[in-house]
Amino acid sequence: MQTGGQVRGQVRRRDGAAWAIPAALGVDAVGSGLYLPLSMVYFLAATDLSEARVGLLMTGATACALLLPLLVGRVVDRIGPRPVVIAGQLLQACGFLLYLAVDGPASLFTAALVEAAGLRVYWSSVFALIAEQADDSARDQWFARTAMIRAAGTGAGTVLAGVLLGLASQNAYRGMILANALSFVLAAGAVAFFVRSRPRPAAGDGAGRPTDGVRHLLRNRAYLLLIGVNVLFNICTVLLAVATPVYVVRGLDAPGWAVGAFLTVTTAVVATSTAAVTRRIRRRTSRGGAMAWGGVAWAGWCGAVALAVLLPRGPVLVGYLAIVMLLWALAEMLHGPASNALSADAAPEGARGTYLAAFQYSFATADMVTPGLFGLLYGVERVLPWVVVGFLALIASAAVRPLERRLTAGRAGAKGAGI
Repeated sequence: MQTGGQVRGQVRRRDGAAWAIPAALGVDAVGSGLYLPLSMVYFLAATDLSEARVGLLMTGATACALLLPLLVGRVVDRIGPRPVVIAGQLLQACGFLLYLAVDGPASLFTAALVEAAGLRVYWSSVFALIAEQADDSARDQWFARTAMIRAAGTGAGTVLAGVLLGLASQNAYRGMILANALSFVLAAGAVAFFVRSRPRPAAGDGAGRPTDGVRHLLRNRAYLLLIGVNVLFNICTVLLAVATPVYVVRGLDAPGWAVGAFLTVTTAVVATSTAAVTRRIRRRTSRGGAMAWGGVAWAGWCGAVALAVLLPRGPVLVGYLAIVMLLWALAEMLHGPASNALSADAAPEGARGTYLAAFQYSFATADMVTPGLFGLLYGVERVLPWVVVGFLALIASAAVRPLERRLTAGRAGAKGAGI
């Protein structure tokens, strides 16, 4: 039994993690917001390559980096997440520094590959670090704060990219790239100096020992199903950015400025309200229940967006869509923290790095599938993507509760009273 002094000592040792991990998340989120819009424009300015060649080189680099998560997960299981998170941050810093030397296809691909690899290494390990630092009862709030920081940071990075693109200055691009690289170094330093690792489980701890991570995962059908179900939920997440600009402007003949307003509103709501929503929902239901309610909200969002075709063009339509977008924000706040907390809770401790790295494929798969799915369905009928994705959200909502019971059988934290 621990004494009060021992408990206070543990809290003091983790004080640094309470700000260092959010700081690292914030830096990475701003970098992610800058990455795509700034990278494309900078590479076009720094080389004489066409838009098509730059796009293909960036896509190829990203595709190569998709091979990393399971390998990263095995490393996390062996040495712990902290050094891997630091390595991911430093790789991203190196990637941005390599941008400054880009002058052709080979150097462009190398810079994009290092940057994409750093991104994959970081996101394949940071959730294991959060799960390691947070007790089960606090994980939902940690992941809620993570979602808020990511939304705010990505939004800030996107806005900053827009300012830079407006300046259209090569020196401004290079200055921001250098500042971004430096910020990743500082974030890595914060984790290195202020976050302490927990002791790793011994090699003989049974099925969860590091050497069994991938095989153990492949035998865990319930967890693999969770990854599959989360793909369906994440298609709803990605659909906002992929489909809203096309549908609003081309499908509904609404003004182009409305798209930016809608995306700004949803980002602001997620960035400011996720922790409060997570706290309230977890007092009433389990993590799977929160995910299911998120899916229902997404289905409602899809249905409401599809019905927008019945409204007259003008202020009424824009006002209606602005309100409807709040349903997407609610769904995102319900689903995001709960899904990450459930995936961490369901992963055996000795193989948690492998499991959480594999869980990241649910996000990567949705990123790859959604644009093609939307384009195919939109080509048939403009409201069809919303009908199909709303149906997928309801399927995921129906599947996640029984799946949660299988994953958390006998574990604390399956019920909602844990925060």
